[in-house]
Amino acid sequence: MKENVYFVSGIDTNVGKSYATGYIARTWNSEGRRTVTQKLIQTGNSGMSEDIELHRKIMGTGLLPEDMEKLTMPEIFSYPCSPHLAAEIDGRDIDFQKIGKATEELSERYDAVLLEGAGGLMVPLTRMLLTIDYIAQMHYPLIYVTSGRLGSINHFLLGLEAVRNRNIKLHTVAYNLYPHEDDDRISRDTENFIKDLLTREWPGTGFITVPVLDC
Repeated sequence: MKENVYFVSGIDTNVGKSYATGYIARTWNSEGRRTVTQKLIQTGNSGMSEDIELHRKIMGTGLLPEDMEKLTMPEIFSYPCSPHLAAEIDGRDIDFQKIGKATEELSERYDAVLLEGAGGLMVPLTRMLLTIDYIAQMHYPLIYVTSGRLGSINHFLLGLEAVRNRNIKLHTVAYNLYPHEDDDRISRDTENFIKDLLTREWPGTGFITVPVLDC
């Protein structure tokens, strides 16, 4: 596999990972870097990943041939919960070999693959394997999605401690303005706090702001 797969995770559920993933893919494609998105494990769906559909809407591409081949959504479970429980409810194990082969194929076809996880960094994929440990095992650089909502600094810093402890490369922090926060003072201060922290402690890590899109 080429070294062009980036894992997208976030500080929590509903922080806007799918929104940010679609935006980053759209941006990279506009810069001439052919980028596709993949959902590691989709829960709460049947047959089609709603997160992939959102990616494509933001990217403005419509569904891709790789979506029809299920390369971008290799594992889908019906119950809307953590992957470990969703797999147990559906009565089948997560096929990590299938996921890996799909990621490898996308890696060969595109310049970059944005691999979106389910929920936050510590979400269990199985009873024994956390998302963050999967990232570390695969040596994927991390794109870490956060926001300006109240409490996000705490979650963000706890996540960074776990990332540092596992020697995961922090590639980019994506500061998500969607959905719009009512208190701009908190949002602006949170953004500045994160930027200052990255400058001091994580030099070389990228920072992007994900705007509220009309899509």
